Amino acid sequence: MSKTKKEKTVILVDDVEHIYEDMTDEQKTLINHVNDLDRKINTSQFNLDQLMFGKSAFVNALSNSLKT
Repeated sequence: MSKTKKEKTVILVDDVEHIYEDMTDEQKTLINHVNDLDRKINTSQFNLDQLMFGKSAFVNALSNSLKT
């Protein structure tokens, strides 16, 4: 019978390593909120980049249209 070694998840907070599996349920929930907010921020930044690029394209199109 072989033993399976379960790896622990290390979370770095304020330059200190913490083991996720050793955290309280409240701490795990807070970690999940932070991770979810990071995803939302990244998605929002991606959308903002698209919007800014789109706006720039329309401003350029307007500028070119006014030159003719």
